[in-house]
Formats: sequence, C-alpha cells, structure tokens
Amino acid sequence: MPTPHEILKTVFGYDSFRPLQEEIINQILAHNDTFVLMPTGGGKSMCYQIPAIIFEGITIVVSPLISLMKDQVDALKSNGVEAEALNSNNSEDVNYHIRINCESGITKILYISPERLQKEIPWMQSKLNVSLFAIDEAHCISQWGHDFRPEYTQLNCLRSMFPKSVIMALTATADKITREDIIKQLDLQSYKTFISSFDRPNLSLEVRQGYSENEKINAIISIVKRHQNESGIIYCLSRKNTEKVVDLLHKQGVTAKAYHAGMSTPDRNKVQDDFINDRINIVCATVAFGMGIDKSNVRYVIHYNMPKSIENFYQEIGRGGRDGLEAETILFYNIQDIITLRRFAEESDTKEINLEKLKRMQEYAEAQVCRRQILLNYFGEHSNGNCCNCDICKNPPQHFDGTVVVQKALSAIKRTDEKIGFTHTIDILRGSQNADIIKLGYDQLKTFGVGSDISASIWYDYLLQMLQLGYIEIAYNDYNHLKITDSGSDVLYGRSKAQLAIPKPKTYKQKEGKQDKKTIEKQSAPINEDNRLFEILRTLRKTIAEENNWPAYVVLPDKSLKELAIHKPLSVENFGNIYGVGNRKKEQFGARFVKAIADYLNTEPIEEPIESQEIMPHQELSYMEKQKQLYSNAYQPWTAEDDSKLIEMYNAGESIKQLAEFFDRGRGAIRSRLKKLNIIV
Repeated sequence: MPTPHEILKTVFGYDSFRPLQEEIINQILAHNDTFVLMPTGGGKSMCYQIPAIIFEGITIVVSPLISLMKDQVDALKSNGVEAEALNSNNSEDVNYHIRINCESGITKILYISPERLQKEIPWMQSKLNVSLFAIDEAHCISQWGHDFRPEYTQLNCLRSMFPKSVIMALTATADKITREDIIKQLDLQSYKTFISSFDRPNLSLEVRQGYSENEKINAIISIVKRHQNESGIIYCLSRKNTEKVVDLLHKQGVTAKAYHAGMSTPDRNKVQDDFINDRINIVCATVAFGMGIDKSNVRYVIHYNMPKSIENFYQEIGRGGRDGLEAETILFYNIQDIITLRRFAEESDTKEINLEKLKRMQEYAEAQVCRRQILLNYFGEHSNGNCCNCDICKNPPQHFDGTVVVQKALSAIKRTDEKIGFTHTIDILRGSQNADIIKLGYDQLKTFGVGSDISASIWYDYLLQMLQLGYIEIAYNDYNHLKITDSGSDVLYGRSKAQLAIPKPKTYKQKEGKQDKKTIEKQSAPINEDNRLFEILRTLRKTIAEENNWPAYVVLPDKSLKELAIHKPLSVENFGNIYGVGNRKKEQFGARFVKAIADYLNTEPIEEPIESQEIMPHQELSYMEKQKQLYSNAYQPWTAEDDSKLIEMYNAGESIKQLAEFFDRGRGAIRSRLKKLNIIV
C-alpha cells in the first residue's frame, strides 16, 4: 500500500503537504474521529481524499451542493481516482450503475447530499463497507453556525448506524460555540481537533468607506480593467443590486452576469457553469453564490455591500486566490449597509447572535489597525505586527485636531433636537437649499452653512468617524436619527478634544499603497516570453477541458501553467515534475503540453528526460536551478547560425555527446534538431 506522501506525489502531483494535512491524514488512518477547521483554499479535501485511496472500504463525502460534488468528482477523475456523485441530477440508470460500482469496490469516494444520504442509509448498511464519513461544510449542522441547514441535523444518526466508521467534520468557518456544537451533534469519539492557520497572506485586504453608488461603479470598473481576462466575484446585499451593477457594467462595456435566488434554477446553474468554465469572467451575486465554487483562479473579490458577519466575509473572500497566487479583496462600506443589516438581524429568530456578529463585522470595516490581525483574532489566532498587505498597513491613517469639525456637526444635531440622520446633518452643515431643509426650517439654524467649505463626501467620512469614535450613535428604533453620546457632549462643550483621521482620496485608476505601484508597473511592462507562452498553454488547457467537459482549472491550475511557462519542460517525464501534475495527468496531457512548448521554442520534444533532472521538493526548486544552469540554451529557440554550426560539426564527425556539450543542450534535443533538419532519420 502506498504511503500518503507517495499518493500526494504520484496522484496529485504535489511534493509536500500543506500545514496540518499530514497530521490530519495520520489521525484518520489511525481510525480516529477528527474535526478540521481549515480556511477556504487551505486544502481540506486532500485530508479525506488520501485516506480514502488508502482505506479498503469506501469513503462517503456529505456535501450540500450538487455543483460542488461535480467539481470534486471531475478533479478526482482527472487524477485517476474513482469517484462518483449520487444525486437527483443523474438518471436512475446512472445512479444504479454508481451503486453497483460502489458495491464492487471500484468507486473509492462517493459524494452525496445530506438529504439523499437519509434515503440511502439502508443500502449503505447492507451493501457497503464504509471506512470514512467526511462531513463537508459541517458548520451547517449547528444553529450557531452562519449557514444553518435543518437537513444537516439528521447526520447525528451516523455514529449509531455506522459504529465502525470514522467520522470526520470539516469546515472553513466556525467559532468556538459552533465547533463544540458540531462535535456534540455528530457524537465524535476519541476525536482530535485540528485548527489550521486562517492567515491567507496572498489575499490583500482593503476597505473603502463612504463611496456613493456612482463612485463604487467607477472604482469597480477600474478594478475590473486592472484584471482584464481574469475572474472576479462581486457580492451584493440584494437581488436588485446585482442586476443594477451588471447593467451599469454593461453600459461601460464590461461583460458580467447576475446570480441570485430570484432566478430560475436552470438560469442560476447556467451562470455558475459559465463562470466555472471561464466563459464569463465576472459574476455579480448575492451570498447564495459561492459555496459550490471550487474555482482556483479567482483574482479579485469585491463586496459592493458589507456582509452580515465576519464568517460570511471570510468565506467569501476565501474564494479568491485558492491557487496560492495573489488576489485582491475590496469591501465598500457605508452607514446604510449597517442600517439595512441591523434591520435584518432585528427581524431574525436569533436576534442577539446576529446583532453581535454584525457588530464585529462593523468593527472590522471601521478599523484603524491591521485588518488581518482583526480577522485572525476573531478566529482565535493571535498575530503580532503588521501584515503589509492591507490598506491600513500599506497606508497608515494620519490624524489632525478635529475638535472644531466635530463641534460643528454635534451642534447641528443638537439644534434639531437630535431628529436628523446623516443626510440632513450634511445638508445643514453645507447650507443646502433643498426642499426638506427649508420645509423643516433648518435653514434658520445658527449652524446652517458653517461647514460649506467641506465637501459632502468628506463630511460623510467625518460623521462616520464620529460614529466609530462613540461621539454619536444611531437610534435604530427612532427612524435612524443621530443621538449625541456623553463622549460627544464632552467634545461639544469643550471638555475634551477630538482627533480625526484625514480622509483618504477616493481613487479609481489605482489603489493606494506599495502593492498598487507594483501592480501598475507589472501591467505597464511589455509582455515577456513567459507570458506569451502562458497564454498559449492556457488556450491548450481550455481545449482539453472542453474535450473532457471539465472546468479549465481541473486540467491544471494557473500556478502549474506559470511553472510550465517559466521552466519549459521538453520531455513528458520532466512535465511530470511540475506542480500539480500527477501520473494520470502526465500520461493523458503531458505530450500535448510538451509539444506546445517545443513548438513555441521552435524545437522538438525530447524523447527521454534530461538526465540531470531529479524529482525534488518544489519549494527547494534545486532541480530547476540545476536544469537552468546545465541546459539554459535548451529553452531558447534555435537560430539559423546554430543550425549551420550544428550541421557543420555533425558532418565533421562530432558525436551526439560532444554536440550536446558544445551547445549546452540535452542529447535528446540534439537528436531532435538533427531530425528536424533532415540530417538523421
């Protein structure tokens, strides 16, 4: 029986495990229950897939969405692992044959929904040897979780009905209360809890406050143009907003599709399928979109509105950069989002919990300290120092004595008997002559027009800061009017001073900070050889994906294509050394990718591997460095001068070995070139 390390390399094409994966796999192989809390993109699926290959019996994976099952099954089959999904999308004939394959031991991993599982339990008990139950999205079983689903609660029968099977619970988002509830409901025995780091350093974090609707759209268009031909998700709070954003993007010549619960199931499935298969690059969606997405190359995630909890926010931004490459996340935040989300929370069955979760999300959005630290601390992971990849760390706020500014705003609120909200406060301060202000007599106040030298957007920012600093609060039970707090009164009457942050300018052409400069330089640089080859390989990947009816990233992730474009292997064996290439993919697609690389280099594929190349861990890259040193010319096109010299030396009696040494290329490359020149057969 192969070891987990051998399966990792030969089946999945990886040289080393991610943090905690090996420990989790060993726990499962020791037939112990396991709870795994690992962020989106952290490699949860590998933790049950490798034990499933090793175990004699079958592994049942409980998954909430059919689309997620299909992606996982496609990915496993592309790596040579026998996997199936038993669901209502299949015909009964197909499901019958799936059951036969499960009973005969051909199928190693079976995906199934919690609802379907209940119907199939008698069959499983009588016909299958179930080694492992892997409960994916396990937070759905808990009423304390952010996405509670009643059908998941029926899974509490598994322990009694399958006493010899290992039970594994996996989730990307669960606080302490939710974790304890999951463990209790699934009745995990002799279990061990594994909590992976929630740090996703490849995700940049940015919050933009106080943007108007038009300003949001302008900023989004800038972001989209910065990521041309790359995939992105834009999350909106309502169905109406998803359609509005799509319409506004279309008017700017940007193609996007909406996705929300008001659409028919076929329409939603079509949008999701088009996105997964790179037929569209942008989806504007409500939170209903994403749990079934295993797409690895999402390069940006935008929140048009603030999410209702940090759990939701973290899971949604986690859909970016799952391949480990850089991804951008931007959250637009304004006070109307808080008002709307608070109303939803007030009307929910779990009012107190939802209000507390919303409060923590608001604290993140309003933070003046490293945002990554806030996220990590929320999930119980402590972090010291700045992350250097969030807007606060890259561009720390500067402060000034804002006492007079705050006093002007507080005075306007006070003189209206605290019967106004954000909009009327700004109108009074700026001396607006709109009908409401005149009708209510606010144009007669002493504070009318005292802040006319400050723009409306800057005043909005100052009021937001005053709310964050506790000088004012919103009376949600009194038409969302602003009320002055005790701290605010101290500033108003001169008993204390107020420090405000200088508002950052709203930018559309680029973000601020060090990383933006790097991004702009990267975009303005001429396309190099590796980028041209990357596009060629991406086209080939798409062709292979369409032939197999797979998403493109199932064939190879972007990270693998980038390695191929850099290292340019010219033999199938050396293609197998690339990240994410296991034996099955090497056999199925290796020759086609190698030929594409050879054609690009105007050379011929090498029939045998370059002798100096040895399989070594990718993080060391020593074999790649050695390959570059010994055979640097093997990755440059042959010139007419090279060909002339090669023919001259060969006709003069030089051996293949001597020619390889002279041209600093492999022997196979020399033979291939001589064949192409019709010098040898």
